[in-house]
Amino acid sequence: MSTNVTPDQYVAVLTDFGPGRSQIFGNSSDDYLKVHYRSVSQADVTEGSGGIWERLLYDWSDRNRVVLTTTDSNVWGGASGHTYTFTRQPNGTTDIDVVVIRDGKNLMGRLLGFVLGSIGKHVLEKAFENSVKAIEIRNKKFEHLRTGASGLAA
Repeated sequence: MSTNVTPDQYVAVLTDFGPGRSQIFGNSSDDYLKVHYRSVSQADVTEGSGGIWERLLYDWSDRNRVVLTTTDSNVWGGASGHTYTFTRQPNGTTDIDVVVIRDGKNLMGRLLGFVLGSIGKHVLEKAFENSVKAIEIRNKKFEHLRTGASGLAA
């Protein structure tokens, strides 16, 4: 997806594990969210929603890529995780590519993995698009507050 959100802006929101995360990332309910560890470029976080949870190791040490590796889950195992890759464009936009791997570790996980990999692929794409749009809207609100109603820098 192409966006006016910079890689730094996207990573800042992706790695903000505070309350309200579910407003940006719908599959990350605040009720499931638990930060086990956080450093400058990594975090160990449990998150999920709707009865599905996973513990993820977030690594954003590379400014052009964020890798989320599933370390535990009630349905996902093996090579499960997410990789976000950022490509800055000459016109100031950023292309964000996300690859989601869902390797079911039990019957429920294998069924969900099959559905998400086939007919449910659109659901994952829509969730990603919604998160990017929510960050764009959030950035516009912050920019408006920063510059004031006149549009002049405060």
